[in-house]
Amino acid sequence: MRYPKSLPENGTLGFIAPSFACTQEPYRSGFLHALPALGQSGFQEKLGPNCWSDCGIGISNTPEACGDEVNQFFTDPQVDAIISCGGGELMCTVMDHVDFDLLKKAPPKWFMGFSDNTNLTFLLATLCDTASIYGPNISAFGMEPWHPVLNDAMGLLMGTQDTVQSYGMWESESLKDEENPCVPYNVTEPSVLVPWPEDAGDVSLSGRLLGGCLDILTLLGGTSFDKVPEFLERYKKDGVLWFFESCDLNVLDITRALWHLDHCGWFGTAKGFVFGRPLHFGEEIMGLDQYRAVTNILGKYNVPILMDADLGHLPPSMPMMVGSFAELKRSGDDLTFRFLKK
Repeated sequence: MRYPKSLPENGTLGFIAPSFACTQEPYRSGFLHALPALGQSGFQEKLGPNCWSDCGIGISNTPEACGDEVNQFFTDPQVDAIISCGGGELMCTVMDHVDFDLLKKAPPKWFMGFSDNTNLTFLLATLCDTASIYGPNISAFGMEPWHPVLNDAMGLLMGTQDTVQSYGMWESESLKDEENPCVPYNVTEPSVLVPWPEDAGDVSLSGRLLGGCLDILTLLGGTSFDKVPEFLERYKKDGVLWFFESCDLNVLDITRALWHLDHCGWFGTAKGFVFGRPLHFGEEIMGLDQYRAVTNILGKYNVPILMDADLGHLPPSMPMMVGSFAELKRSGDDLTFRFLKK
């Protein structure tokens, strides 16, 4: 696994928009507030040509233009690390225009993005053996004051920390809107981990970390971009520690997605699974809830499953170093990840 150099003090952050750009509120104001906040920390900035573009469908620009932006920034020697502008809907169409052979040969650099950016964070690890960070998009850094999750994300980019820990409280209803674009997370609910088996107790696991947004991963499974079986073979001594979260999927969709990926051969070396809170938290359809949607498919692997972790679209979401060797420790409702660069 290739690990990028840490973002240096006074380094240059590149911003690209392979999914949505920052043209609408509250993301526009969030981006505009984030830039001076990062500038005050000494970082330089370089904006890609699509950051303020809104002429695409489900993405900032045409798939070709978005792919060109990705290729350019990953090979630009003046850019030390890259953060995505936002999530979106159709970043999968951009992947046809990303030159993964070029990215694999170029010196590695950190890319961080969330949600639809799973397309890139996941494929960088599985296609290019390059670690990435499944973490906040740039507009999140516009909140005042910063939630600790943002400090954690910057700590991973800068190499000043290798550990993240659950945050204790989460947001069920956001206060962010067009009139209040920079409010912090409205954390009102205690974080409660739901283990399987129920009597699992404290858990210590390790393995090669893979995962992201399940909505996106189920699209990649079985396509020409799916090189997960080859990845599993390369890292079979480590096994895989999987993390998932979901956005638009209901509980039936979650079951279908996991069934699909299971039949794509993704889970044979699983050491454990961590699931974030689904956006449709507490939903039940036809007697199926968010927990059985997972355990009905993955329980057969007889490895620990931890659910309702601080991951996903109900923030805060712990930044994950995709592709790293990770050590996980669960003690009660506290969850800690340590990312090892090996």
